[in-house]
Amino acid sequence: MSSILTSPTLSVPHLSFESSSSSSELKVRMGRARSSSIVKVESVGDDSQEQEQDEGVYGNVNAEWVNRKGAWLIHPVLILAGKIVIDTIPGMKQEISWLLTNLLYLGLSYLMFHYVTGIPFQSDLHSGAYDDLTLWEQIDDGAQYTPAKKWLFCVPIALFLAATHYTHYNPWLFAINVSALIFVLIPKLPQLHRQRLRFMVQDNASGMATPVTPGFPRSGSLTPTTLSSVPPIVITEEQFR
Repeated sequence: MSSILTSPTLSVPHLSFESSSSSSELKVRMGRARSSSIVKVESVGDDSQEQEQDEGVYGNVNAEWVNRKGAWLIHPVLILAGKIVIDTIPGMKQEISWLLTNLLYLGLSYLMFHYVTGIPFQSDLHSGAYDDLTLWEQIDDGAQYTPAKKWLFCVPIALFLAATHYTHYNPWLFAINVSALIFVLIPKLPQLHRQRLRFMVQDNASGMATPVTPGFPRSGSLTPTTLSSVPPIVITEEQFR
């Protein structure tokens, strides 16, 4: 008796994979967005021993003149000469003349002592040690409360008092004079030595790569889509032996 052996079959569904052409691209933002600060304090210069050696190699002739003979007397002479020149303008009133004298001296003083940095000559002799320092920071090697700095601190105050007196304490002129005085005296304070106030400064980017959205490589990802309707794979019993 012959029997017919039917081989068992095992159906394995065929899975088809396709590369998704619509996969999202990798979006990476290099660095964080820059944020602006209203007021930022930055330190300039370096108090290291190396910079002190560079500063002391040669004398700083750019700041030595403030301690020479006649350097203190030149300030009242210039103020008096400026007052005389302003008075020669036709129709000039004494109140306006004192106001202009005070503002001109304070403006030139701020420009000279607190705005211009570096030295105008022989800067290579000091290896650029004074490039970021103002004249006020160079005077007496940066020491505070020296006779020269005390004199330069008192002259604007004395001129302000004289201008206030001869303008008959006019409130509007007083407000202008005192605002200009404060603007010039603040950079002279020891707390602001080698400090700079920056307004509306944009912070630098962090340099870190921050991913915005998760994504996949441009080539796409293997995504199973549907069960194919192709004939199943038939595995006979002989293949199991």
